[in-house]
Amino acid sequence: MDTGFDLRKHGGVEIFLRDCPTRAVLELIAGKWTMLVLVALEDGRPMRFAELRRRLDGVTPKVLTQTLRALERAGLLDRRVYPTVPPCVEYRLTGLGRQLGGLVQTVTDWSQANIAAIQTAQREYDERAAP
Repeated sequence: MDTGFDLRKHGGVEIFLRDCPTRAVLELIAGKWTMLVLVALEDGRPMRFAELRRRLDGVTPKVLTQTLRALERAGLLDRRVYPTVPPCVEYRLTGLGRQLGGLVQTVTDWSQANIAAIQTAQREYDERAAP
């Protein structure tokens, strides 16, 4: 598949190829729940699972668990288990996760600053598309 300039010839990667590792990272961080977890933990304060679940309105326990495991596996999240009864588990961003969290916060800020313009554009589009 020709996607233009092939960086692989120069030691780089080609994100348009399905097996590109960078593409896999982009798919992870572009997920709705991933971005919201990063924003929720961006202030540096550790959070427990139940606290995260309450903060992320609408997430199911299964999806939150999958998201947290994927972020931990990618080195973006640290999971600490304390030997108590019942066990206390806290999640916090790693240094790498804090870097990404800052970028996601920038996207969040942009989204909030531009929501009115986006909603207007959507309404106008819907009106044009209506039969």
